Amino acid sequence: MDFKELFKFIDALQRNNNKEWMDENRKCYFKIRDSYIDWLETMDAKLAKIDPDYTHTPGKKAINRINNNLLFHPDRPTYKDHFGAGLDQVSKQGDFYIQIGKENFIAGGYYKPKAAIVKSIRQALDYNGEDLLAILDKKSFKGVFELIDDGDSLKTSPKGFPADHRFIDLLRKKTFAVQANLTRAEIMKPDFDEKVIAIYKEMLPFRRYLNQAVTV
Repeated sequence: MDFKELFKFIDALQRNNNKEWMDENRKCYFKIRDSYIDWLETMDAKLAKIDPDYTHTPGKKAINRINNNLLFHPDRPTYKDHFGAGLDQVSKQGDFYIQIGKENFIAGGYYKPKAAIVKSIRQALDYNGEDLLAILDKKSFKGVFELIDDGDSLKTSPKGFPADHRFIDLLRKKTFAVQANLTRAEIMKPDFDEKVIAIYKEMLPFRRYLNQAVTV
C-alpha cells in the first residue's frame, strides 16, 4: 500500500471537495481505494493469526464509503477527509477501526452506542468494574491510548447507581472507546503493519471486556 499516494489524494480532495472534481479523478480514487482494500485483506489475515477469536472481515466489507451522508448531515462536505475501515467486525460497533487521511488513528470499543448496550456495559462495571479499571490503568495501555470523550457523559449518576459508586466516572460515560493517534510518518514507515498488530494486541483486553459485557 502506497500511503503517500493516499495522503496526496486526500489532500487534493479536501481542496476540491465536490462531485465534479471527484468525477474527473475517479480513476485515481478507485486505484487507491482498491489498494487500501488489498491492505485491509492483508491485515485481516495477520490479525486472525494472533487472535483465535478474530472475526474475518473482507476488505470490501471493512471499508467505509467515502461519501458523507448528506441526507442527515447536509452541512457536511460531499466527501470525507479520510479512508476508514473496521476490522474484526461482528457488527459496526465494537470493531477495530482504522482511519487514515486528514486525522490518523486506530480506535476500538463502542462509540455512542444504543441505550441497551450502554446498560449492559454499566451492569458489567457494577459487577466487575475493577477488571476494566486495571486494563485502563496499565502503564503500556496508557502509553498508547486515550479514552474518547464524546462530550455526552452524564453530570449525575445514571439511574439505579449511587453517586458514590466506586466506578461512577466510568458509569457516567455514554461512549466506551479508546483511540491511538498516528502520524503520517508512522504510517509510511515499512513496519507500519507491525505497529497495527501491536496496537491490536494492546487493545484486545479492553475490547474483550466490552464485547463480553454486551453479549453475556
